Amino acid sequence: MALVLDIGIYVGLFTAAFLAATVLPMQSEALLVGLILSGHHPVWTLVSVAAVGNTLGAVVNWMLGRGIERFRHSRWFPASDRQLEKAERWYHRFGRWSLLLSWLPVGGDALTVIAGVLKEPLPNFLLLVFVGKTARYIVLAAATQGVL
Repeated sequence: MALVLDIGIYVGLFTAAFLAATVLPMQSEALLVGLILSGHHPVWTLVSVAAVGNTLGAVVNWMLGRGIERFRHSRWFPASDRQLEKAERWYHRFGRWSLLLSWLPVGGDALTVIAGVLKEPLPNFLLLVFVGKTARYIVLAAATQGVL
């Protein structure tokens, strides 16, 4: 039973991190901090699960960006033309390296969508987004444990 509960906790963290990286308004940080503070799971495992989930969630945004022209003016589309133009200017100014900031709560999701619009190759996208999001979770875990 404990194994099922552990798996469920990791699946829940993965799902929260995945959804938080999409254009849906969610957060995974509070869940990660709570799990770290519980002391029942290895911190490196929690950070890894959150980072992979968050990175794969960002791929949803990248794919959305690849097909954005089809849906851009739909009423349900979560970003305005102005928001997308601002993110595109940022991306052009700083290039693919801006994806290291994809973890930012404001603008990070837009960067991942714009990377898809501008056809950033998926391997580059995955590497940079994973590094940025993993670094954020490592800093959060370190701060939670009083290391920072």
